[in-house]
Amino acid sequence: MLNELYHSLNPIAFTLGSVQIRWYALAYLAAFGLGGLIMWGRIRHWKLWIPAEDLLVAVCFTALGIIFGARLGYCLFYGNGYYLSHPIEICMFSQGGMSFHGGLVGALIAGCIVCKALRLSFITMADLCAIVAPVGLFFGRCANFINGELWGKPTNVPWGVVFAGGGALPRHPSQLYEALLEGLILFIILFALSRKVPARSKGTFIGWFLLLYGVFRIAVEFVRVPDVQLGYLVGFVTMGQLLSLPLVIAGIIILVIAHKTHAPQSGKKATPAQTNAESPLNS
Repeated sequence: MLNELYHSLNPIAFTLGSVQIRWYALAYLAAFGLGGLIMWGRIRHWKLWIPAEDLLVAVCFTALGIIFGARLGYCLFYGNGYYLSHPIEICMFSQGGMSFHGGLVGALIAGCIVCKALRLSFITMADLCAIVAPVGLFFGRCANFINGELWGKPTNVPWGVVFAGGGALPRHPSQLYEALLEGLILFIILFALSRKVPARSKGTFIGWFLLLYGVFRIAVEFVRVPDVQLGYLVGFVTMGQLLSLPLVIAGIIILVIAHKTHAPQSGKKATPAQTNAESPLNS
């Protein structure tokens, strides 16, 4: 039974001396590692000139943006003022508390900076990241399930799970719903779209990602228990739904622009020196 499976799960994957390695940390490592490999595969499939070393730098820098953005986003959106009086705890990542929406903002800021420094197309890199982002969401939500956190509302469905700390009633495994929708299904859709050569217009993938993630997240929030420190904001509206609605709107706008402009995906921009060297006037 699924209930019995949950009770046998340990949030700690293994221990190295006095250091405990948690599944949540491994989920982040798996997401960034596998995501980078998939991005490299799409770059080669689309026949773009983006050096492997530039991709590695971009992935590492964006990863930092995601981690710090996710933590700051949680403290800002879900802290309910707690971290204003306990600012030192913002840096205590081991206590948990990460926000997808904050991680998205952090990724966009970090990505913009690194793309400008490396002379990469920000929109193309955003499209590439959008294709692999569901991989990270899948691993992350599975880790949430292992941790026994972010559970759903009480339910009578056969797959309901009794979570430690969640009372005696079986609950929706909302973490697995999100892993399926925001992770597996969203990845299949975006990866299928990426198989076209030449690649679809700039903005296509980030547009669909924002739109579908927002729709899936809003839907799952109806069976997920809101954070206890916030509860419902208005009626049955949760913070997750409030933050996801702008993503749906932004996704639609980006898709409309991408459809109208038909801007092709592009690789690394040549430096002025390289451009002059390749000019017929210099040959």
